[in-house]
Amino acid sequence: MLDYIWLVPTFPLIGVTINGLLGKRLPKKLVGLVACGALGLSFLVSVIIFFTLLHLPPEQRYLEKVLYTWISSGAFRAEAGFQLDPLSAVMILVVSGVGFFIHIYSIGYMHGDKGYARYFAYLNLFAFFMLLLVLANNFLFLFVGWEGVGLCSYLLIGFWYERKSAADAGKKAFVVNRIGDFGFALGIMLIFSTFGTIDYSEVFQAAPEKFSPGALIITAITLLLFVGATGKSAQLPLYTWLPDAMEGPTPVSALIHAATMVTAGVYMVARCHVLYLLAPISLTVVATVGALTAIFSASIGLAQNDIKRILAYSTISQLGYMFLGCGVGAFSAGIFHLMTHAFFKALLFLGAGSVIHALAGEQDLRKMGGLRRNLPITFPTFLVATLAIAGLPGFSGFFSKDEILWEAFSSPHGHFIYWLIGIVTAGMTSFYMFRLVFLAFFGSSRIETDRTHHIHESPPSMTMPLIILALLSIIGGYAGVPHVLGGANRFHSFLSPVFSGHHGGGDVVDPSASTEIVIMTMSVLVAVGGFLLAHRMYIKRPEVPAILADKARWLYQLIFNKYYVDEIYDFLFVNSIKNGANRLWQLFDVRVVDGSVNGIANLAGQGSSLLSQLQSGYVKSYAASILIGAALIIGYYVLR
Repeated sequence: MLDYIWLVPTFPLIGVTINGLLGKRLPKKLVGLVACGALGLSFLVSVIIFFTLLHLPPEQRYLEKVLYTWISSGAFRAEAGFQLDPLSAVMILVVSGVGFFIHIYSIGYMHGDKGYARYFAYLNLFAFFMLLLVLANNFLFLFVGWEGVGLCSYLLIGFWYERKSAADAGKKAFVVNRIGDFGFALGIMLIFSTFGTIDYSEVFQAAPEKFSPGALIITAITLLLFVGATGKSAQLPLYTWLPDAMEGPTPVSALIHAATMVTAGVYMVARCHVLYLLAPISLTVVATVGALTAIFSASIGLAQNDIKRILAYSTISQLGYMFLGCGVGAFSAGIFHLMTHAFFKALLFLGAGSVIHALAGEQDLRKMGGLRRNLPITFPTFLVATLAIAGLPGFSGFFSKDEILWEAFSSPHGHFIYWLIGIVTAGMTSFYMFRLVFLAFFGSSRIETDRTHHIHESPPSMTMPLIILALLSIIGGYAGVPHVLGGANRFHSFLSPVFSGHHGGGDVVDPSASTEIVIMTMSVLVAVGGFLLAHRMYIKRPEVPAILADKARWLYQLIFNKYYVDEIYDFLFVNSIKNGANRLWQLFDVRVVDGSVNGIANLAGQGSSLLSQLQSGYVKSYAASILIGAALIIGYYVLR
């Protein structure tokens, strides 16, 4: 069955072809069936492949399937091929599985949209490129998927292009990612110039043999690759596109944040762990950027009022956790959190979409309240996702987040400061997520009167995915129960052939069980503290937030306005580039390019005007001209 790995990305590509070419002529039910069926088949094949791989001995859990030689030019050779191992198996399960539930949800959410067929074609295309990215067996094929998900994000964020804000958000995502992708492309070029190949297995085998830890060229390669990751996975300083991506349909937000684009950078760093373990400076950069991004974006989430924007900053923060895990050498912990985050973040966005659907498009938390009675399925499932992201015991986020915090504290690549930033961020996360829950579902209703008649629970096509994702948000973490709690950490064991052995490195931790229990207990206490503080401020004493915001107005405005980063970027880069482009247009395009073309045209016109005077239409003039010409010619020969 492993030889049929090519079917996983092929099914969504077939869905793209059918809906892209024939979607406008097909009934909506058939459009939805084709799109969901395509990804459902992809998910089914992924599940079969996963269990086939699981029953093989660890050393045999590897397959490289080359379809054909894609590019062959001189010494350069690139194949169109797939690499299957435990890491890619986990990724295709997440992409196809969570993506499948988002597709089903979209049937109900987008049922009245005029771009229904176009939407599902884009959605299938997004899944196709992401599956291509995680299954690629070389850097250039990965780059195709990398750029493909960037294209799809532009198409889907700006899906409602009639709205200027949506069109601008799509362009912003595209431009910001071009910055990161430029560095990523340079990194791939440097890999080829260094190793003479772009094939994963050849590069990762040669790197430890040719270079010792700390080699300058490896550091340069890994830093350039990480520049691409900061763009794709929305890390400092290239994170600003992701909050604006909320302009797209809510299921698109769920797909981007949970199963596709933003996880690409984390996967890439984990896939290139052999190179990063040879570059301690790069590991430090990854961990530092991840930690700073986590706490920075979490602080912004404290004061936002748009339900989707809070979740967007939450995603940026959780991605920071994943990079922190990878940066301290705990690659399996980073991927573990990527998986559990996919479950509860997809659930959070789809739950938010259900709330928005019930309120006829309202997204402002200040205009909600008391919705738990009206949304009997959305509320408990959303609460489960909140408990999971807050990291409370028994839910998936508890296991994955705490493993990262433990590794940040105990790993040889870790540091106490990393752990401290991580645990403070955990407290912030718990606070702003329970703030969201309390403002949306508890207290008195603040819903505008013209929307109250519209409040209703979502249809089964939307609520069923919520229930399934809520179940995964509970049980998903039990795949990685740590040894200190009596578990075998099966997730870590499954990924061990990738992150240990001949591949180099692995997750090395302090064996002290008592210290790990203390770290875990502190994390739980911080999460509970965030809940209690939010409950006190938004349930028991709802007047407190306004009082605090008034007393510390400058701080509140700073956080509410997202530290004015967008404005700073506009001033330093966007406006200066636009002004410079305008000046170049006026000085060079208008005066030099247009001026030279127009000058030649004017010269030709004036010359033709002078010559046209010779065409008088009088025979006498023509005869005189002939006589004069003849006389001149005769005179020339006589006098010569």
